[in-house]
Amino acid sequence: MENLKLDAKLSLQEPAHLYYGGAWVPPLEGKYEDTFNPGTGERIGSVATASRADVDAAVAAAKEGFEVWRDVVPLERARILKEIANLLRKHGDELAMMDAANCGNPYTEMRGDAAIAAAQMEFFAGLVTEMKGDTIPMGPERINMPLRQPMGVVARILAFNHPFMFCGGKMAAPLAAGNAVIIKPPVQAPLSSLRLAELIDGLLPKGTFNVLPGGVEAGAGLAEHPDVAKVTLIGSVPAGRAVMRSASDTVKPVLLELGGKNALIAYPDSDPKKIADAIVGGMNFGWCGQSCGSTSRAFLHVDIHDAVISHLKAAVERYKPGIPTEPETTMGAIVSRTQFDRIMDFIESAMSEGARAVTGGHAVTEGALAQGSFIAPTIFADVTPQMRIAREEIFGPVLAVRKWSDEDSMLNEVNALELGLTCAIWTRDLVTAHRTAARVEAGFVWVNEVGRHFLGAPFGGVKQSGIGREEGIGELISFTHEKNVHINLSGQ
Repeated sequence: MENLKLDAKLSLQEPAHLYYGGAWVPPLEGKYEDTFNPGTGERIGSVATASRADVDAAVAAAKEGFEVWRDVVPLERARILKEIANLLRKHGDELAMMDAANCGNPYTEMRGDAAIAAAQMEFFAGLVTEMKGDTIPMGPERINMPLRQPMGVVARILAFNHPFMFCGGKMAAPLAAGNAVIIKPPVQAPLSSLRLAELIDGLLPKGTFNVLPGGVEAGAGLAEHPDVAKVTLIGSVPAGRAVMRSASDTVKPVLLELGGKNALIAYPDSDPKKIADAIVGGMNFGWCGQSCGSTSRAFLHVDIHDAVISHLKAAVERYKPGIPTEPETTMGAIVSRTQFDRIMDFIESAMSEGARAVTGGHAVTEGALAQGSFIAPTIFADVTPQMRIAREEIFGPVLAVRKWSDEDSMLNEVNALELGLTCAIWTRDLVTAHRTAARVEAGFVWVNEVGRHFLGAPFGGVKQSGIGREEGIGELISFTHEKNVHINLSGQ
């Protein structure tokens, strides 16, 4: 079933509708919002925005889908999910180009996202028989056994930095567990989620997979809805708090992957050039630093600080802003003008507070980039703990370098913020690595590596960076209820 009619310039020829109950449905209140290409500033087209009434209708359809899907035997569910994974791979180029045009990240990066989504789908398909219970000894005449059962309707609210990867990858675990899923794609970049609905239409029972574009009203409606069994969010800390408040009225569990102001810690025995490369790699400049896991604070020991700084300009040179849909582009556009203005405000505040720009620190407006939202990769030195860029998540291509000499003072500063998502530790000393990994307040720690995720390894934050873990078997289990069944064999 076709809904997205795109021309050669990736513009919508007709408004895109909502997808639920296995059908394309116009919004009940007739609301549509324009979506844009942040690389060119051009309007792509209009996409439906869901109201509370649409949420009610979509949840009702998802409940019906769940009642069918939960009874599909696990290995058959796995077979269908693997078929979906094959479709993700087959259409990876198309989906990557769509995301590049809609969210501003480079096509080459988005191509990798499509591959990751397919791998996650296959991974969770392979775990369908691992939702196991145990038996608890009760004597010869009794059997006690906890069972794992799907929860019902799961709502997943997604972020704009990896639209398709989050849609294709985050639907996998709840579907594998036997739940129905409602995806609320990011307001800024909804197209690839809607395209996925087209691609897999008919593979799942009607209502099992639904896509509900919309803003705060749709998100709050899903979080509050009594027939939504669990709600998840990838987003900012304020958005996570709002979801938790909304979910509390119906006492539903939440899974939150929120912001980060992550540290890279380099000890004096580290190689300065490798650290410079790690700093640039960990910032995810390819997608303009718009990543919750970016190591946006670099703590460099005084013995290597100047040497590392001297290598940074060369390390960052391969990242040059360009039109996101062009294959040679290594760094894309900021997702929206609102986000662009926010990042530039951080840059201006850093300069006014006395930070020194090692590289970047300005918008890029030359030639074909004049109408887009582009910012040069920016690294500041001479940063103090009181500066905004040292304390607040920027979600842009801006990194703050700190010099340290005392380990305890440095670790106190690393841990002083309310966020705790990732941390990268660089040292050749195993004792130092273990000691520091134990002390940093973060949910995911790299040692002599940075930025990578590993399928099967649990990812998530502590403190205000989130609740729960994803990308491993724990994510699958989190979308089930535990039911205890006790049988008295001599009771009759």
